[in-house]
Amino acid sequence: MRAVILTVIVPTHNPHGARLARTLNGLRTQTLPLEQWELIMVDNGSTPSVTLGLDAPANARIVAETKLGLTHARRRGFTEARGEYIVLADDDNVLSPDYLAQVLELFAAHPRVGALGGRSLPEFETTPPPWMREFDGLIACRDLGAAPKIISGLRDASTGRNEYPACAPIGAGLALRRDALAAWLAADIGRLTDRRGGELTSGGDNDIILTLMQHGWEVAYFPALSLTHLIPTGRITREYLARLNRGIAKSWVQVLQKHDANPWPPIAPRTVPLRQAKAYFTNRAWSGPAAFIRWQGACGHFEGLASLHRS
Repeated sequence: MRAVILTVIVPTHNPHGARLARTLNGLRTQTLPLEQWELIMVDNGSTPSVTLGLDAPANARIVAETKLGLTHARRRGFTEARGEYIVLADDDNVLSPDYLAQVLELFAAHPRVGALGGRSLPEFETTPPPWMREFDGLIACRDLGAAPKIISGLRDASTGRNEYPACAPIGAGLALRRDALAAWLAADIGRLTDRRGGELTSGGDNDIILTLMQHGWEVAYFPALSLTHLIPTGRITREYLARLNRGIAKSWVQVLQKHDANPWPPIAPRTVPLRQAKAYFTNRAWSGPAAFIRWQGACGHFEGLASLHRS
């Protein structure tokens, strides 16, 4: 029997049963031989606890992480992983059948790439309103086209600071080389927030990418990798997307600050309400759902800048 080469980690917190079943079924039908990879599901404080059903592949096991938060769940999965390569999948991602095999081929062909990803294509439970598609990126859906993209450096000579690459992999389907991940595992996650229970903050994926690149690794987008992201109706509403945009905007400032990539100066917390009120009119937040969501992003941005002032 060949040793495990690759580990798939699926963190989950109170998952939706039908969507999780499709995620597991997508893994069960992978073309990579079962003995070459393993599946670790990290139950992050679910009530009731998660169990494996008939849709799970035979190489699956569950570990528990009681400290709530996506970053904590991922770290637990990383410590349990036996593979030289790791793929992160959310509990609403359906990987294409050749996803894992493609990951191994791409890493073998690109030895300096420490992290890679590909297309994340939405499957909506109900038809989304036209205004919603502006915010595909918020719900981890993207398609950067048919050309591969590899980025090898962070520092921008004109600004003197690091710049986050637009084609950097996202968390959905993120594939990592264990040797590259070691730098992030050794680092302090500090004050960064990430998805935790019902909180809609973010930043963990960006933190991993920036840490790897600061240690000399390349990151890449390969369109040969593709997954389907299952989007329930509740995630295409004005209310949900507004909360999401606000949380992501706040944590985005914080992760950029940590990695010398933040172009904005801190602001005094006492100025935040006035700035948010002004942004309400600048964004014409009353004029429609998209405008309201943009305004909430501006509110989160100011809150992020104020948190830098306090620190």
